[in-house]
Amino acid sequence: MIVGTAGHIDHGKTTLVRALTGVDTDRLPEEKARGISIELGYAYLDVPGHAERIGFIDVPGHEKLVHTMLAGASGIDFALLLVAADDGVMPQTREHLAVLSLLGLTRGAVAITKIDRAEPGRVEALRDEVRSLLAGTGLRDAPLVAVSAHTGEGVAALRELLFDAARHTPPRATQDLAPRLAVDRAFSLDGVGTVVTGTLHAGEIAVGDELVIQDQRARVRSLHAQNRAVERAQAGQRCAVALAGLAKEQAPRGQWLTAPAVALATDRFDARLTLWPGEARPLRSGTRVHLHLGAQSVTASIAVLDGDAIDPGASARVQLVCHAPVGAWRGDRLVLRDAGAARTLAGGVVLDPFAPTRYRRTPERLAELAACELPTVPERRERLLALSALGLDLARFAQAEGLAEPLAGWALGDEARAALTAKLLAALAGFHAASPDELGPDAARLRRLVAPRIAEPLWRQLLAELRAAGRVALRGAFVHLPEHGVQLSAAEQRIAQKAAPRLAAAGAEGAWARDLAKDCAEPEPLMRATLARLAQQGELHQVVKDLYCDTATMARLAAIARALGAEHGNVTAAAFRDATGLGRKRAIQHLEHFDRVGLLRRVGDEHRLRTDSALFSQATN
Repeated sequence: MIVGTAGHIDHGKTTLVRALTGVDTDRLPEEKARGISIELGYAYLDVPGHAERIGFIDVPGHEKLVHTMLAGASGIDFALLLVAADDGVMPQTREHLAVLSLLGLTRGAVAITKIDRAEPGRVEALRDEVRSLLAGTGLRDAPLVAVSAHTGEGVAALRELLFDAARHTPPRATQDLAPRLAVDRAFSLDGVGTVVTGTLHAGEIAVGDELVIQDQRARVRSLHAQNRAVERAQAGQRCAVALAGLAKEQAPRGQWLTAPAVALATDRFDARLTLWPGEARPLRSGTRVHLHLGAQSVTASIAVLDGDAIDPGASARVQLVCHAPVGAWRGDRLVLRDAGAARTLAGGVVLDPFAPTRYRRTPERLAELAACELPTVPERRERLLALSALGLDLARFAQAEGLAEPLAGWALGDEARAALTAKLLAALAGFHAASPDELGPDAARLRRLVAPRIAEPLWRQLLAELRAAGRVALRGAFVHLPEHGVQLSAAEQRIAQKAAPRLAAAGAEGAWARDLAKDCAEPEPLMRATLARLAQQGELHQVVKDLYCDTATMARLAAIARALGAEHGNVTAAAFRDATGLGRKRAIQHLEHFDRVGLLRRVGDEHRLRTDSALFSQATN
């Protein structure tokens, strides 16, 4: 269990922790000299009859150091708010309580300290004041304990209360979540190397693990959890991680040490936000704030998704546009301070780290955010799958959730699959009706006709499933309905055999149907029908009406077009003519044919290569 002490400066946080644990958490010379905590301090206490230890984060109370307090508060299980009997509730008491409440903490206690300095009756009066202060917060039911670190009065009772809380602390998820540690310190030790410390928010870390921070990979050389050398650390523990292959400068405070599969940095994410009830004005779209998440602190702007503003005490969904990348995973808690970093405004929880830049308030998007708020991973996955007309990226879902077991591929819900299938089959039927002499569109062109926004891997998966079910047929890159492109009759096969060498000899100039009929001594109508059937099967290609080229020739011409496109960014008629040795008219006809079938696309006087097209490539012939 991690206990975070909070409260106004000089209310005795460090002294009380020392009385409870025997450890002085003021470790910097300037802290000793000034008598205040500047950095986060740590101490530990063994729980009798329990394998775990209590870890104390002693956070600063000085107003200018609230950002340091926020870095420590994000990993707290149990809040210990201190109020000095001789001083009472002070401004930072209120702000620290707001932070703890907005972080969602409901477990905690209040220590009324320095009771040896209080006038008679002062402690009871302060109890009533504190109870009133806690009303309406997540800590409204927190027990109050009066203590004096100087005389020891009440210290034993507070220690027992903490022991009991530790024994009843639910374990954080470790099995299903990948490790994520919020780095709040980094330093170098002789003989050890770079060491980072922080609270392990999720998962487990073991010696030998490969982790990543700021795109830099490092191996766990050694590990301390709750101030003890261990082979494995679990979520909820304070950890010191010695990393091999990483310089101290590569692990700055505020970054995340994570498993490689879940590492992410986003400059915008969607969240649910609650505005502190004590705020005087609503929180409006466009407001600039300081965002605190994990051990990070960055400036950001708010876009309210439910209406235009959030009233004090109310909650709404928002998009936070960050001015520097942050690590944010679904379910992470966050706190916002005002633009001047003078007061705490709001707190919330991350819903989606992959927030869209457009269409962020549509009914469809808001339905997805509602799915992100469902209580369990399976429920969220199933609902998002049902809502995803273009499929759910399972790898990105697992990354957003921080799951230990990486998922791969795409998933498509039953309704979405049925709708896409119907649209695809209708598009093929329409294509065949409009272009009966062609085998069918290539897969990339068909995707543009049916679902241009669908992910390419999911599109290939859908085509493969339909092909396996016998609902579509694929020949090379071309897709067609099974009944289209039926087998040649015996007469057609005979004519095809006679025409084949003549088509090969014609090359890029092509052969006209009437000339082939004359050369083969066959009736012209039968030759036209045979050539059309061969085109349906993808064996021939009709460049213009009645002018045919064989597939080998088209593959050679397509390769020239691809090379020109790669070199110049586009294909001009002049360049294609020179590269092929054709006349200008025939070169233009071939380029226009490539435009029609989807290898190229016409933009002004240029023909630009479609990079997603596999037409006439070796892999598809």
